[in-house]
Amino acid sequence: MRRPDRDDPLVGTRRLIVDGSNLLHAIGRGKGGPAPAATLIGRLRAVIPPAVRIELVFDGPPEAGLRNARIASGLTVRHSGRYTADSLIDRLVADAIGSGGDPHQAHAAGAAILVVSDDAELTRQIRQRGAGTARAEWLVRRLGRATLSSPAAGARRPPPVAAQPTGDDEPDAPRWRPGRGATRKTGNPRRSPRRSRGGPG
Repeated sequence: MRRPDRDDPLVGTRRLIVDGSNLLHAIGRGKGGPAPAATLIGRLRAVIPPAVRIELVFDGPPEAGLRNARIASGLTVRHSGRYTADSLIDRLVADAIGSGGDPHQAHAAGAAILVVSDDAELTRQIRQRGAGTARAEWLVRRLGRATLSSPAAGARRPPPVAAQPTGDDEPDAPRWRPGRGATRKTGNPRRSPRRSRGGPG
């Protein structure tokens, strides 16, 4: 069984399978109902690393424009048709892990899968197969953090400039005169000052 990472369930994940209907209800909770499915595509791809393949699974027949195909780079939308989304998700995980094969390969395959769902029975089945699970609220928070942390328009603030030594605490350092001729040294401060050409007054 894969041990979930409490800080980031995506650690080690190569394939993310999301109960889309479940996630839409979680996003729309307190907002007057589920969000439209099409709103998830771009938002999910933006908050999940590009190396992780995403599969959104919905109950029932496909909506217009959302058929069982790759919709965006590394993101596929599936519909369960006459079956439930939970049964389709369980079948996808079972097919990926396999049965009766090399247990080491099965363990590796399960460890690379993360299923997002709030269904208790599906969560139990997925964990028994060796894959990881996370609640929909985790993904909702991730979507929200990505929105809040978007950088504001404009140039970045330049890094602070380190203070330059003045030489006041270094008696051997050459002195610099401000204003015109600031780049000319006045000479070694240890030498006695030259006498003026006119001699002592």
